Amino acid sequence: MAQDFVLTPSTHLDLATLDQLLCTKARVVLSEEARQRITECHQYLQNRLERTPDAVIYGINTGFGSLCDKVIAPHQRQQLQTNLLMSHACGTGEEVPAELVRLMLLLKVQSLSYGHSGVQLATVQRLLDFYNRGMLPVVYQQGSLGASGDLAPLAHLCLPLLGLGEVNYEGYRLAAADAMSLFSWPALVLEAKEGLALLNGTQFMLAYAVHGLLRAQRLLAAADCIGALSLEAFGGRSEPFDERLHRIRPHAGQLTVAARVRALLTGSELQSQPKTAVQDPYSFRCMPQVHGASRDALAYVRQTVETECNAVTDNPNIFPDDDAILSGGNFHGQPLALALDMLAIATAELGSISQQRTTQLISGQRGLPPFLVAEPGLNSGLMIPQYTAAGIVSQNKQLCTPASVDSVVSSNGQEDHVSMGANAATKALRVVQNVEQLLGIELLNAAQALEFRRPARTSAPLEQLVAAFREKVAFVSQDRVLYPDLHAAAAFVRTYEWE
Repeated sequence: MAQDFVLTPSTHLDLATLDQLLCTKARVVLSEEARQRITECHQYLQNRLERTPDAVIYGINTGFGSLCDKVIAPHQRQQLQTNLLMSHACGTGEEVPAELVRLMLLLKVQSLSYGHSGVQLATVQRLLDFYNRGMLPVVYQQGSLGASGDLAPLAHLCLPLLGLGEVNYEGYRLAAADAMSLFSWPALVLEAKEGLALLNGTQFMLAYAVHGLLRAQRLLAAADCIGALSLEAFGGRSEPFDERLHRIRPHAGQLTVAARVRALLTGSELQSQPKTAVQDPYSFRCMPQVHGASRDALAYVRQTVETECNAVTDNPNIFPDDDAILSGGNFHGQPLALALDMLAIATAELGSISQQRTTQLISGQRGLPPFLVAEPGLNSGLMIPQYTAAGIVSQNKQLCTPASVDSVVSSNGQEDHVSMGANAATKALRVVQNVEQLLGIELLNAAQALEFRRPARTSAPLEQLVAAFREKVAFVSQDRVLYPDLHAAAAFVRTYEWE
């Protein structure tokens, strides 16, 4: 059984740690430091409200959004927070996948653990209970503008705290109240500021960013390996990966990709054979420049995402040591919206160049048969997987239209510039999923083409890749139903231990 992970505000929560938590499903507990900060901030807020009962503080004793000038009486403050959760649970569309809901819970707890939100310790602990028990609220993908945080998705995430809404638990969809009764968990009564702290925040788009980026980083490694295999199968040259070329244009990603391809080609018998072509097409020759640019772009995305994972993103924020409550805009999703658009674009480019290598491999050039089948004509071979790849690449172009350049005024003009980061998030994940399939199709073609170069062999790591792939997808000697092979190839790309 995995060891408990202690969540503390003094520890940097990075992508590698999140990946490990998601894989091991270790139980997460609050550190004593986090518990103390949460408790002290909540107590400060209660004392402040008693000490200055007439002071108007947004969202604590006022309405929300454009209703911020409506003062709420002290005896209505609890109902105010309950009303907020109920009224904002307006999500539509498809359900958020379970692994992303788990991430949302964890990231929300992390943001609240810094002690700047004024919530009860019991509220944070219940969110952790949901996470640790695998009791996952039903959340919908549409409804957030990515501005005052992810209001609608987070309302659905937190409704079960009140015994409202629905959860998925051990394969069953249950009313939240019924699921909570299994553990004798009572519905919570939210106090001043708590509903606002729960709904303000970027945890919906951030969960998508973390999940999508973890998968995209695997695609960086996969693209280099599969691209190198395609180069070998196509009869490509190694000169474009010479270190001297890349030292004089020293982008970090370009240098890394060139070095990786050089290592992957080391010991290849195919590289020692005479080459007939003076130059290779760009999709082979420019892998360091194209893959490398995506690698550099995702480094920026990673920096932004990790910063957000260790941030307080609700509003207003409370600073007990300074006796201050400040209303600002830390919930605004623009940093993530831009990064998510970049995640989609950078990942889509890996798929675009991959599809073009596939097209070259089936073109009947350099001694390879058309469509990589021994009897073309009678057999269509791998003709149509390229059609599939082309359709996916076209869809990716549409999905890569930036969401972050759009804004629609909301809340009667009070929220007059929004990030649309939630739309950027869901689009980006679709692009990542598409590129997993595109690289799978390329791998199917590259492994097929390599067989027509036998008995010559490629390098040891690439031969190992082909052998592992052949355990999932057999050589296409004559036409067969191919969609299971395409699905298996995408799954292979998603799960293989790329180096």
